[in-house]
Amino acid sequence: MNTLAHNVRAATIILRWGLALVFFYAAIAGLVRPEDWIGFFPKFLRNIFSDQFLLTGFSAAEFALAAWLFSGKKLVWSASVSVVLLVGIVVFNFDLMPVVFRDVGLIFAALALLELA
Repeated sequence: MNTLAHNVRAATIILRWGLALVFFYAAIAGLVRPEDWIGFFPKFLRNIFSDQFLLTGFSAAEFALAAWLFSGKKLVWSASVSVVLLVGIVVFNFDLMPVVFRDVGLIFAALALLELA
């Protein structure tokens, strides 16, 4: 295997696993300490759905996305979903930028993964 191909493969694995671990952690944390996470949901969603439903559903989606990223299957799609999810978090929590600014970096990691996919 040539060096460039090896580097691309290694970078892809690192980005996949890094993003997957972030989603996996957030899924667990949202279930274990819901009071720390419920405030990130937009008010309009909290007016429609119960807090328990939002947290459980979103955690399930994050678990699924983490597993998808770990698997490496259909990487273009899992990277795209990651970008959309992270952009949504930043947009709907722009007033919390001191907290969600890290998600901007994760957006770029997901975009890099999308480019490598």
